[in-house]
Amino acid sequence: MHVVLAGGGVGGMTAALALLQRGVQVTVLEQARELTEVGAGIQISPNGNRVLDHLGVFGALRARSCDPVRKEFRLWNSGRPWPMFDLGPMAVERYGYPYLTVYRPDLLKALEDGVRDAGERVIRLGSRVVGVEQDESSASVVLADGSRVTGDVVIGADGVRSVVRNTVWGATDPQFSGMVAWRGLIPMSDLPTHLQAPVGSTWIGPGGHAVTYALHGGSLMNFVATIEGKTWTAAGGNEPGTVDECLADFEGWHEDIQTLITTSPRLLKWALVSREPIPSWTSGRISLLGDAAHPTLPFLAQGAVHSIEDGVVLARALDTFGDDPVLALKRYEEARIGRTSRMVRGATANTDRFHSRELATDESAQAYLEREWSDEPIADRYDWLYSYDAVTASI
Repeated sequence: MHVVLAGGGVGGMTAALALLQRGVQVTVLEQARELTEVGAGIQISPNGNRVLDHLGVFGALRARSCDPVRKEFRLWNSGRPWPMFDLGPMAVERYGYPYLTVYRPDLLKALEDGVRDAGERVIRLGSRVVGVEQDESSASVVLADGSRVTGDVVIGADGVRSVVRNTVWGATDPQFSGMVAWRGLIPMSDLPTHLQAPVGSTWIGPGGHAVTYALHGGSLMNFVATIEGKTWTAAGGNEPGTVDECLADFEGWHEDIQTLITTSPRLLKWALVSREPIPSWTSGRISLLGDAAHPTLPFLAQGAVHSIEDGVVLARALDTFGDDPVLALKRYEEARIGRTSRMVRGATANTDRFHSRELATDESAQAYLEREWSDEPIADRYDWLYSYDAVTASI
């Protein structure tokens, strides 16, 4: 079998590595001319690390990443902490793997190294996909230079504005959510000592929230701050922002938030987009993976993880049902669509939980946190995520 993957991001590289380890021929088509990645932080929960361990890259990634001791909420104005959950030994005991905060280029490097070790000339750079075609016996990707790459199946792993998705299912651009995320990477040594603690903090307030955690062996602090009520007119999904505009968006927030904003060497604004889950993402010998199939708001910290899970389940399905690629892709979709749809809707629901108007005062915030973020509701929202095993789940 020959699988053509459109896209060399986290999902595409995970799928490529999992397929190569099962003896499947793979071609990864990546439009970039070199595999560089805009620096950003991502969170890899135990369900994602379980897959990375199965693929043999967990050890290398963990050495470059950080293990926060816990996640906690902080109130937007007072800074008062509220425990969310333990991420240290208790998480390992409960789920078998830790929760890592990861510099995205470190994850892609670990996956890329695994792919290159498993198969020569698998990754084709400078290959921009403009269309897909299929017949009864094959599927092909059409490239911008007019050439075609043909395989037994084609997988669109080409992100939220997927060409593969738009070609097969019709052009439907994602909708701007009305929220903008400010992103910054701060040298840890530039921050006050109390902001260098190995804790994942989520500052929550009416109409916005901010997230901080350490990356890259503790040398960087990842800062992401989301605010509602914005407009977006830029042509792309992100653009440079100014400290003054970010400070204005978070006026009245705790002085630690002001420090994080002013200490960031560079701030980027990202338009947060959303889509409702679709009822099917497979058509014959063509299917989708990751954000191409089920883009999500980043409020459940599963954006990278759902792509990682997709990659290994896809490989298992093609390995198990390889004599019938059409059936294999349907079994992959059936194994994943319910879980990923629940992920997408859970992330959307967390928008209101992170931005509730009840957080405006300490008194109403206390009642709100006790109702929505005590042990029982947290377990209901997260246990099903972290306990899932994509390596053994039914297909």
